[in-house]
Amino acid sequence: MKYLGFLIALILTLTFAIGLSVNLGQIPPLGILFDPNHGFWQNAYSEDDKYDNSIDLEGLNDSVRVAYDENLIPHLFASNEKDLMMAQGYVTAQHRLWQMEFQTMAAAGRVAELVGKRALDYDRMQRRKGLGFSAEVGLQFLKKHHPETLVLIEAYTSGVNQFIDELGTADLPVEYKILDYRPEHWNAYKTILLLKYMADMLVGDKDIEYTNLHALLGEETMQKLFPDFPNEMDPVIESDKEWDFTPYEINKPEDLNYPDSSLLIQPIPTPEPGVGSNNWAVDGSKTQSGNPILANDPHLNLNLPSLWYAMQLSTPEYSVKGVTLPGALGVIIGFNENIAWGMTNATRDVRDWYAIRFKSDKKREYLYNDQWIQSTLRVEKIQVKDDTTYMDSVVYTHYGPVVYDETFRGNGQKINFSLKWTAHEGSNEQLTFLELNRARNHQDYLQALDHFTSPAQNFAFASNNGDIAMKVQGKFPLKWPEQGKYLMDGNNPAFEWKGYIPADQNPSTLNPERGFVSSANQHSTSQTYPYYIFDDSFEHYRNRRINTRLLEMENITIKDMQNLQMDDYYLHAAEALPVMLDYLLEDTTRVFSENTEALIDSLQNWNLHAQPQFTGPTLFTMWWEQLMSLTWGKYKREGMPIVFPSNYQTTKLLRDQPEDSVFDNPETNSKENAKQIVEQSFLAMERELNEKFEEDDDYSWANYKKTSIQHLAPNFTAFGVQNIPTGGGKGIVNATSHRKGASWRMVVEMGDEITGKGIFPGGQSGNPGSKYYCNFVEKWARGAYLDFNINSYPGQGNWLFSSVLMPND
Repeated sequence: MKYLGFLIALILTLTFAIGLSVNLGQIPPLGILFDPNHGFWQNAYSEDDKYDNSIDLEGLNDSVRVAYDENLIPHLFASNEKDLMMAQGYVTAQHRLWQMEFQTMAAAGRVAELVGKRALDYDRMQRRKGLGFSAEVGLQFLKKHHPETLVLIEAYTSGVNQFIDELGTADLPVEYKILDYRPEHWNAYKTILLLKYMADMLVGDKDIEYTNLHALLGEETMQKLFPDFPNEMDPVIESDKEWDFTPYEINKPEDLNYPDSSLLIQPIPTPEPGVGSNNWAVDGSKTQSGNPILANDPHLNLNLPSLWYAMQLSTPEYSVKGVTLPGALGVIIGFNENIAWGMTNATRDVRDWYAIRFKSDKKREYLYNDQWIQSTLRVEKIQVKDDTTYMDSVVYTHYGPVVYDETFRGNGQKINFSLKWTAHEGSNEQLTFLELNRARNHQDYLQALDHFTSPAQNFAFASNNGDIAMKVQGKFPLKWPEQGKYLMDGNNPAFEWKGYIPADQNPSTLNPERGFVSSANQHSTSQTYPYYIFDDSFEHYRNRRINTRLLEMENITIKDMQNLQMDDYYLHAAEALPVMLDYLLEDTTRVFSENTEALIDSLQNWNLHAQPQFTGPTLFTMWWEQLMSLTWGKYKREGMPIVFPSNYQTTKLLRDQPEDSVFDNPETNSKENAKQIVEQSFLAMERELNEKFEEDDDYSWANYKKTSIQHLAPNFTAFGVQNIPTGGGKGIVNATSHRKGASWRMVVEMGDEITGKGIFPGGQSGNPGSKYYCNFVEKWARGAYLDFNINSYPGQGNWLFSSVLMPND
C-alpha cells in the first residue's frame, strides 16, 4: 500500500475539482467513494502483487501463458490465434478497461450519459458526423465479407467481458467510482467504432474556412497564398519516381457554380498543424551493421492513460511486439521476426461538404440533378444524466449525414451541410493489422494494406531480407483539380466523386536509390503523380529536416536514429529569423532600449535548436505569432472562420515579396510592407512577453510550452502530469508542444537478431494508484528508450511475474 498516500491526495484534489467543475457535473456519492472496502482505497495497488495467478477463461482451446517484464509489459504465448485474441482482450481489460470504454463512449456520442447536459453539444456532433453509423456499416461489412475477422473480434470481446464479469465494486477502476457508473459489456461494434474514432481524430478539412477566404480574397490571391505544390516540398515518395500504370482520366467540368454564401458555422476541430508524425527506414547501404533500421514516432494528444499499451503476442506461427490500441486486436505499430512497420498520417482530403436544398422544413426530399429525391432520417437518442433523453433527428442524403442545419450550429443560415467521408463506407482496417502481425515479406505487407481505408496513412516498412518501402495507403477519391477544396453544390452531379484511385496506383516505393524512405505528413508526391492530391495541412519543415539528415548520414546506428527522433533543430526559425532580424535592424540609426537590445542579442546568439533551457525559441515563436496575426488577422470576420496561409508560404512572401499587398492594412492611411509588419510584431511580442512573464521572468522554452499530459477526462487534473521539461515544438522533428508530442517512439534494427527500442509518455497501467501509471514519462521527456526485444517462450525466465489463462472446462 505504499502508493496509498499518493492516491488519497489525488482523490481529495479530484473531489474538489468535480465540485467546482463546469464539465463533470455532480459530486459522486462520497459514501461509496470513501468506503474502505469498496471505494478508492481499493485502487491503491500496483499490479505486480495482484495478477500473479492462474485464471479460468471460458472458450479457450488451450492454456495461454502471460509473462510480465519489469515494465509491466505482458508477453502472451498461445497455441493458436483465436486463444491469443481472447487472452489479449482479457489482459488489456485488466489494465485499461475504463480507457477502452470511455473512448468508445466518446466516439459514439455518449458522454452526456456520464456527466449530464453539458456534454450534449459534443454528443450531438459525434452522432451527426456519423461515427456510430460508420461502425454499423463496418460491422455489416465484416459479417458479409470477412467473417473470419469477426470470429477473432468476438474472441477478443469474450476475453474483455469475462474480466468485466469478475469485477466487484471494490475492483472497479477508480474513474468508475468517481463518476458513479459500472462498465457495460464489450462487443464487436465497439472495436470497429474505436478504429473509426481514430479515423476521426486524424482527418481534417478546411472546406468552410477556404470557402470564406475565397469570398474575401478571390481566386488569384488564393492561388498565390495556397499553392497546390509549394517550392521545396520534398514529398513522401521521391520526386523522380516513375509511375508504371495507366491512370484514369479525370477532367474538370466547365462552368461550375459554387454555393454563394459566407459561412458562419463552427467547423469540426481538425488536427493541429506542425505536430504530426514521423517515420523512416534506411537500408543496409547506410547502416553500420548492413541491416535495415526503421523508426516511427506518431505525434498525438498527450493523455493518461496513454493511448498505447505495449504487448508481445506469440503463437507457433509468429511473434509480434509493439504497441496495441486498447479495444482493438493485434499490434498496431511494431515488428515481428521478419518485418517492421510504422505509420504517419497521410493528411489527404477524404472528407467533403455539400450544400443541400430541401423541399420543405420536413426535409424528406432534397434537390439533386434538379429532381427531388428521398432523404432518410436517423433518430439519435442521447441519454442525458439527471435529465430527459434528447432526441436528435439527423437527415442522411446520398452524400452522408447533414451535420449542420438550423437546429445545430447553423447560426441562422438556411444552408444545410451534408458530409461525404470515406470512413462512412464499409472496410476492414482491423484485418490490416492482423495480417501485418503475421507478415513475412514485402508482398504480405502490400496485401495487408489493401484492406486499409481510413484514416489515410503512410506505412513505412523494413524486412529481414533487406527491403525497405513506403506506401501512402487509404481509399482516395478520384477528383478533378480543386474538387472538395470548397463547399460544393449538392444539386449538381458534376461535384460527385468520380470513383476511387485503385489501391495499386496509390503512391508507393520499394528500395529507392537514395537508400531511405521517410514521411512526416508532407505532400505525398511531386507533380508527376497523375492524380489530384490536396490537403490543407501538408508539412513543410519536419520532412525537409529529416530527409536532409538521412541524405547526410552514413554508418547509421540505432542510437543515431534515436537522436534524429529527438532532433530539435528549428528549421522554420532558421529560414525566417534572419529575414526578420534584417528588417528589424535595417535602420542602423535606430536606438533600442536596453531590454530590447537584450532580446535581440538573445535571438542573434541562439543556435536555432529548441532545447528546454533556451530562450531563443520562445522569443521567435512569440514574435512569429504576432507577425502572423498582424499579416492575416485583418481578414477575420466575426463568427466567420477562415484559415491562415502556412508558415512556409508566409516566410516565402516575407523574404521574396516584402512590398506585396498582403502586408498592407487597409484600415490605415499608409501602405504597410513586410519591414513595418516585422517591426510592429516585434514590439507586440515584447509587450506580450512583459505581460506573460510579469511575475516570473523565466521565459525559457520549457516554461513557455509547459508540456503537460492530461487524464482523458480533462477535469481529472490530479491524474495528469504537468509542466514536463521538453524540447522540440511545432514543425520540429521532435514535435512536442504543450499538449501534443510523440505518443510512441520506436526504433527497430532488423537482422538475424532483431533489436527493438521503444518508449511512450505514460505507463502500462491505467490505474493512477499504480507505480506503472506514468513511470515512463521522465525517460520519454529526456529521450531515453526501453529495451524492446521479442522474447521467446518464458519457461523459467526472469520475469516480474506471470500468470496462466486456463480453459474453463
